[in-house]
Amino acid sequence: MEPVRKIIGLAAPLYRADVDTDQILPKQFLKLIDRTGFGKHLFADWRYDAAGKPKPDFVLNIARYQGAKILLAGNNFGCGSSREHAPWALSDAGFRAIIAPGFADIFYNNCFKNALLPIAVDKELVEDFVKACEAREGWSLAIDLEAQTISDDRGVEHRFTIDPFRKKCLLFGLDDIAMTLEHEAKIKTYEAAHLGEGT
Repeated sequence: MEPVRKIIGLAAPLYRADVDTDQILPKQFLKLIDRTGFGKHLFADWRYDAAGKPKPDFVLNIARYQGAKILLAGNNFGCGSSREHAPWALSDAGFRAIIAPGFADIFYNNCFKNALLPIAVDKELVEDFVKACEAREGWSLAIDLEAQTISDDRGVEHRFTIDPFRKKCLLFGLDDIAMTLEHEAKIKTYEAAHLGEGT
């Protein structure tokens, strides 16, 4: 997993409450087994019409938000089923962070396993970000995970909280497998000492 330290980029506003994982990645696209290729299906039911053509009024189809790395979302983002494909789709579409007043627990945990930074802040701050994003084309944010700050394009800093263990995992690119491999020497020692036991 790639380490996450600083994220600087355009923000895109999708300020809707209770966006569930079936809206993030509809069930018909769950057939893929790799973590790549899901980005084109992100928010498919909102993003495309029945003929598969992009809807011009959907935020991710608007030219000024192309290439956004930060998604501004509503409360309880990622609710619904536990599918890990939802953060896969967001990452594959180029998003590196999501800022919202709150997240569904399972989705929140899955983000950390996929180098996607979910940041929960006050609703008022998210609304301020959304207003600025909609008012000024090219509006961007800078997120410093180590300092736990979000800076807007005018240099105003806002702090956010994050669990220290999850922060460490993102800073050093540690997923579940990498954390296990940190103890590889001890595992090998144990296996060598117990090889053949029970046979």
